[in-house]
Amino acid sequence: MEYLSVLAAAVAAFMFGGAWYGTLGKPWMKAAGITPEQVEGGAMKSPGPYVISFVMLLLVAGMMRHGFSMAGISSFGKSALAGFGIGAFMATPWIVTNHAYGMRPRMLTLIDGGYATIGCTVIGLVLGLF
Repeated sequence: MEYLSVLAAAVAAFMFGGAWYGTLGKPWMKAAGITPEQVEGGAMKSPGPYVISFVMLLLVAGMMRHGFSMAGISSFGKSALAGFGIGAFMATPWIVTNHAYGMRPRMLTLIDGGYATIGCTVIGLVLGLF
């Protein structure tokens, strides 16, 4: 059952990412310095980034499942709160640090950090269902 919960959590976070970046695609591209021509030219049509993203989400969901299990976190609310905490206080600060040193625009940091925070919350929510 744990493998199924990890897979379901990764799929849910991947789907959320599609909605997040689908909605914020234009401001994200502007902040990232990516032109529509680059996207149309095939850079975003390659399956590579999507495969890598999904595999990374499997790793995150798997580690969150392991951590939750070791900490005795099994309820829906606690797993959602723990997911939020991981996103807001672990993943997002790392993104902020990387973007600060890379002198990336604040909007890019907000968009990517928002995805990390809410994406981890989604993973926590799904893990709490199993």
